[in-house]
Amino acid sequence: MAQEALLIASSTVSAILIGFLPAVLWLWFWLKEDPHPEPRRVLAATFLAGMIVVPVALFLEKTAYYFLLKWGMANFGAFSFSLFLIWAGIEEYLKYFAAKIAALRRASFDEPVDAPIYLITAALGFAALENIFFLFKTFLATPEFGLITGEMRFLGATLLHIVTSAIVGMSIAFSFFHPEKRSRNAFGGLMLAILLHALFNLFIIKSEESGILNVFIFVWIGAIALLFFFEKIKKISNIIK
Repeated sequence: MAQEALLIASSTVSAILIGFLPAVLWLWFWLKEDPHPEPRRVLAATFLAGMIVVPVALFLEKTAYYFLLKWGMANFGAFSFSLFLIWAGIEEYLKYFAAKIAALRRASFDEPVDAPIYLITAALGFAALENIFFLFKTFLATPEFGLITGEMRFLGATLLHIVTSAIVGMSIAFSFFHPEKRSRNAFGGLMLAILLHALFNLFIIKSEESGILNVFIFVWIGAIALLFFFEKIKKISNIIK
C-alpha cells in the first residue's frame, strides 16, 4: 500500500514537472517575439484560462465520442477523421475562447502582435495541463516511458498547440485595423487550425514510428513559418507605436 502511494506521488510530481516546465519554456521563447511585453497579470490570467478549459474539453470530447458511438458513426476503439475533426474543433475553440475572455477584451490588447501572443499563451496553458494528465498515466506504467512521452509531447503535441493557436491569433492580427473583419478572420483561422490539428492526430495514429518523425518535421516547419509571420505582424504593430 505504501509502495503504491509512493508510486502515485512520484508519478504526480514527475508529470507536473515534465508537463508544466516545457510549456513555460516555450512561453518564454515566444514572448520574446513581442517587442512591447504584455502585463504579466494578463499573461498569467490567459495561461490559467487555458488550463481551466482542459477539463471542459475532455468532457466535451468524451461526450462527442459517446454520441458518435450511440448513433453508429464511430466504432469503439477506432478513431475516424470525423472524430478527430470534432475533437480538434473543441480544443481549438476553447483555447480561442480562453484567450478572448482573459485577454482579447482588455485594454492591453492594443497592437496586432498581441493577438498571437495571447493565443499562444492560452494554448500553452492548455498544453501544460493536458500534458500533466497524459503523462501521469505513462509515469504510472514506467518512468522511462514517461520521460520518452514527455519529450515527444514537447517536440510534437505542445508545439502543435502553439502553431494552431498562433494561426488563429495571426488571423486576428491581420484584421486589427479592420474590426468589422475580425470575426470572419477568427473563424477562418479556426477552420484552418482545426483542420491541421485533426490531420496531425490522424497521421500520428496511422503512422509507423518512422512516419511520426515526418509528422513532427511538418510541425517544426510550421513553427519556423510562425517566426516569419511574427516579423510581418511586428511591422504592422510599429505603425501604431
